Amino acid sequence: MIQTTLGIDGMMCEMCEAHINDAIRRNFAVKSAKSNRRKKQCVIVSEDELDQDKIRSVIGETGYDLLSISSEPYEGKRGFLGLFS
Repeated sequence: MIQTTLGIDGMMCEMCEAHINDAIRRNFAVKSAKSNRRKKQCVIVSEDELDQDKIRSVIGETGYDLLSISSEPYEGKRGFLGLFS
């Protein structure tokens, strides 16, 4: 699994966050997409690496500014019970 973090400028409200999330989900096979306007980012979890050129195109079509793209292996969430495994 891969975690891709997008730096995005221009989100002002929850509807902006939803707009980005919907655009990502429509165009890519992802496990999750969560945007945060305060952090100016969208965190995406997917099985495979996402095409960066397509990301630029999809975000560009939304009208928001893509500032950065970074990817790393996704470790998953470690809940309370995960401490004991």
